[in-house]
Amino acid sequence: MSKFQFKQFSLEQDRCAMKIGTDGVLLGAWTPIENNPFSVLDIGAGTGIIALMLAQRTSAEQIDALEIDEDAYEQATDNFENSPWNDRLFCFHAGLDEFVEEPEDEYDLIVSNPPFYSEDYKSDNEQRDLARFQDAMPFEDLVEAAALLLSENGIFSVIIPFKEEENFLALANECELYPLKITRVKGTPTSEIKRSLLAFSRNEIDNFPIDELIIETARHIYTPEYIALTKDFYLKM
Repeated sequence: MSKFQFKQFSLEQDRCAMKIGTDGVLLGAWTPIENNPFSVLDIGAGTGIIALMLAQRTSAEQIDALEIDEDAYEQATDNFENSPWNDRLFCFHAGLDEFVEEPEDEYDLIVSNPPFYSEDYKSDNEQRDLARFQDAMPFEDLVEAAALLLSENGIFSVIIPFKEEENFLALANECELYPLKITRVKGTPTSEIKRSLLAFSRNEIDNFPIDELIIETARHIYTPEYIALTKDFYLKM
């Protein structure tokens, strides 16, 4: 299915190696926006879904996205242009390393659903591999870029595999980015924790909230928490 319809916008995804999945929707819906961001940066835009969700959720006037893969970049650009917020959204066709060489702006909100397969897992589809692999964007580079580009009261938000959480928190700490909120995600009540949603700021907080989100109790029976989080986006929630 190439067209994906949300309540306030739709996306084409036929040219993207990384299709729309739960991770992107979770990050777009969960990311804290209490600092009322004026400017947003989505690193590794893919279809553009997270940037579009944040356009819907915030009144940010500048929403930039960064995408290295040419097909995904063109798709995100089209999805932005066809959305109700096309005057606020812009996609750069560049890698993170190029983008941080001459940073023009600071951002009040930086989000990323980074590629996170390790090198030992390769498929026969090179484009999909690039989209999925850590060698496309190591966590160190991502954290350093966020530390460089984040405004003084900015928020940096990611979704990563739970097994990488400790490592990611340590990298962030080295760059003086401190946890603001952590949500650990499980598919069902009995399954293992699969993902960590992490939000950081430049201010160290002692008792930041840590909670758990369960997506469904049985196949397609979604939890009240997951429905509450995503109901503004999914048509059937």
